[in-house]
Amino acid sequence: MSTTVETVSAAARTAPAAVIVAIDGPSGTGKSSTSKAVAAQLGLSYLDTGAQYRAITWWMLNNGVDVSDPSEIATAAAKPVIVSGTDPAGPTITVDGEDASGPIRTQEVTSKVSAVSAVPEVRTRITALQRSIAAAAGGGIVVEGRDIGTTVLPDADIKIFLTASPEARAARRSGEVKGSDLTATREALIKRDAADSGRTTSPLAKAADAVEVDTTELTLSQVIECVVTLVGEKRVAT
Repeated sequence: MSTTVETVSAAARTAPAAVIVAIDGPSGTGKSSTSKAVAAQLGLSYLDTGAQYRAITWWMLNNGVDVSDPSEIATAAAKPVIVSGTDPAGPTITVDGEDASGPIRTQEVTSKVSAVSAVPEVRTRITALQRSIAAAAGGGIVVEGRDIGTTVLPDADIKIFLTASPEARAARRSGEVKGSDLTATREALIKRDAADSGRTTSPLAKAADAVEVDTTELTLSQVIECVVTLVGEKRVAT
């Protein structure tokens, strides 16, 4: 494991108003649950950037865009209006005014989102949206994704990269979906990793100055405690 879990002092738990935390990593590392809990504990806003890519993918599927054709995806990238709520206790996302929080989690969207998110015009549009949301979060924000520390917010106050073994990640994902096959889930995660890490524009990658936390052997509460500690220590040090 790259980072240990330590006891957090009262001072370390207090995050100054403007703190921006970037949490990156592949699926199944506990990224979303950790990010929301850290934001709630530190009184920060929260942004799930992956939901935005899912939202634009869902919109394209519903509007007849051929998501196997990068040129069609590029042409449609600016059309949907995507609004993300940043309350960690109840994050929301709407597309053209319609609640999309449920529909964007379907298997169909999951299977297509890597292809859509790899198109440069999509990434440019969504990256600009993410930066505007972070800039507007006067009380500070935790932003989770795959390229936050490297591309979206390279000047974030602290960058964290969560990892875990493929087996641990597959077990977690299978536990979330009743009746899912562990082997198939593991293979799907590895395929998604390859697609996200191999894309030309803003690939999944650990920022050079990010702290890596291997969550394989940690409980969710331990991961949360570890990240809260890292954020607090960084802010106390500066």
